[in-house]
Amino acid sequence: MWRKIGLFIRYNVVIKMWMQMRTPCELVVKLVLPAFRSLVAKTLIEKYHFSQVAAAQKLGTTQAAISHYLYSKRGDKRIKQLEAIPSIQSAVDEIAFGIATDNFSPFDAMLKFCRLCKDLKAQNLVCELHKDFLVVPESCDLCASAQKIT
Repeated sequence: MWRKIGLFIRYNVVIKMWMQMRTPCELVVKLVLPAFRSLVAKTLIEKYHFSQVAAAQKLGTTQAAISHYLYSKRGDKRIKQLEAIPSIQSAVDEIAFGIATDNFSPFDAMLKFCRLCKDLKAQNLVCELHKDFLVVPESCDLCASAQKIT
């Protein structure tokens, strides 16, 4: 029993250390990108009448992932939060339109998402997400400093 407790404690320490070292970019990839991809998939299917298979092919994922995006309640709160941000909704619409009309390559979509991420950092929205998940000092300026890196 003590061995299990020791393993549990070590596991929790490792997880806490890992969480403390999470960068804002990691949180974007883990939390924002899947929700963003879900919004693009929903737009392709609802607005442009793509099948789940066609949307999956265009987004480089599986039909099962698309089905999960459409019908899962997990992550629903985050998706609703993202939908309320005008720059995100605009990027979703632009990427979905580009994909639907074959005017967007996968590279164009990635570039658009990277620009969106940079805009979200400039608006301090990524900072808010970072602070929601980690104890971050009030004086933290990681996102602003990262913006200056060329």
